[in-house]
Amino acid sequence: MSDVRLQDIEACVFDAYGTLFNVHAPVAQMASRIGENADDLSKLWRQKQLEYTWLRSLMGAHADFWQVTGEALDYALAFFGIDDAALREDLMKLYFALDTYDDARTALTVLKDGGMQTGILSNGSPKMLGGAVDSGELGALLDHVISIEEVGIYKPDGRVYARAVERMGVASAPNICFVSANTWDAQAGANFGFQVARINRFGLRDDNIPGRPLALLDSLTDLPAIVGL
Repeated sequence: MSDVRLQDIEACVFDAYGTLFNVHAPVAQMASRIGENADDLSKLWRQKQLEYTWLRSLMGAHADFWQVTGEALDYALAFFGIDDAALREDLMKLYFALDTYDDARTALTVLKDGGMQTGILSNGSPKMLGGAVDSGELGALLDHVISIEEVGIYKPDGRVYARAVERMGVASAPNICFVSANTWDAQAGANFGFQVARINRFGLRDDNIPGRPLALLDSLTDLPAIVGL
């Protein structure tokens, strides 16, 4: 779908975790301390992190993403029989300042140079997002950093996506190009009404839920051309 061209785009809004920031970098950096289960631990940590956001939303028992991330890590560490408080602390510190994907910085630079409004729409708490943006030196490339804490519920609740329309000041949802590496997030954004480009970081197919992205990207560097820059 790289030859797709989106029309009437006024802003590009990005998911953060897995899209701009590498969620598996912390475990990769600590792999020698974790051992042979490092990759599986990272995958389970991410799986539980997402599951807990959905479950808390359904239960009406909200906690911010920092707490959820810690609870998910505790589950993953216990699952693999790891009891190491210092390792846990180091992993959480690394998560606060995640590595930024190289193509993310490149794409944001081209978008900003071309006059496109940019933003993040993320499950992350404001403090977490601030840490990642500062670490990646992306502040000058983003007009808005929007946390779900502004509405008090996690994606894929439609109120989260509606908040981006309000904050970005665009005419309507289709005037936003929403970009996510997470299939469920990309599809929920499309179902809400965004024009969606999914960055295929993990080699996944679309889920069997409503909504389909209009473009599938191998790299975020392909995004500016798709939105007309």
